[in-house]
Amino acid sequence: MQEQSIETSDPYYVARRAEIATLADRCGPDDPIPTIKYTEEEHEVWRLVCEKLAARHRTDASNEYLEAAEGLAVPRERIPQLRDISRRIDSLSGFRFRSAPALVPFRDFCNGLAGSVFHSTQYLRHPSTPFYTADPDMLHDVVGHGNVLGDKRFARLYRLAGEAAARAESEAALQFIAKVFWFTLECGLIRQQGTTKAYGATIVSSYGELNHFRGADIRPLDLKSLADVDYDISTYQKTLFEADSMDHLEDVVGGFWETCDDNTIEALLELQPFR
Repeated sequence: MQEQSIETSDPYYVARRAEIATLADRCGPDDPIPTIKYTEEEHEVWRLVCEKLAARHRTDASNEYLEAAEGLAVPRERIPQLRDISRRIDSLSGFRFRSAPALVPFRDFCNGLAGSVFHSTQYLRHPSTPFYTADPDMLHDVVGHGNVLGDKRFARLYRLAGEAAARAESEAALQFIAKVFWFTLECGLIRQQGTTKAYGATIVSSYGELNHFRGADIRPLDLKSLADVDYDISTYQKTLFEADSMDHLEDVVGGFWETCDDNTIEALLELQPFR
């Protein structure tokens, strides 16, 4: 909440973010991603955060995330153009970015995923709060999601999530698909070499989250248990879920998204109320 009040009370930041969002608003689905002329202050925020995150990733990020990040090779010293990162991801997995002015509604976001499109912002968080933001920005979208989107196994999970959301007719089913997405591709953990590692975009893109996640209530990945846990995207999570391996993640979550519909979700939850 503090980050939002700082951002909205800084007239320069509000105007700068609106300027970048306007470029995205004017960009049609088939238009090239806008080129942004970033300021030196924005480049410095990017450099500072990327350097800090890279050090933590070596100890706290999963092997799959590290390998995908090495393959994509996002520049750390200056903000890359989103269109350049998009071309690189496309060459690796067939996914591509589309510029978004702000957070996209979940159903629209998933419609993009089903077509191998990820809606990404192009603005950066406020420079006074570089290590955590409740509002997704380009650092979150590129360092968090973009790195794993270059990996074919992760890219398949994103597509399956999008296809599952497209099949969902009821709001309750869509909310549960969103919850599974949140606790896996956004905040997911995995067990490796006897310790807990992160792969979820929200955690690996936030120095604050990396400091916090091992202090959460970490539970085995189980869809029925997950259904009973509330979450708040504006703060650190009190409860997180850990897969035994990448194979386990694909079996549990990928298998669910590949076949689920309103009826199977209702049966899975045994008519329990959605939260």
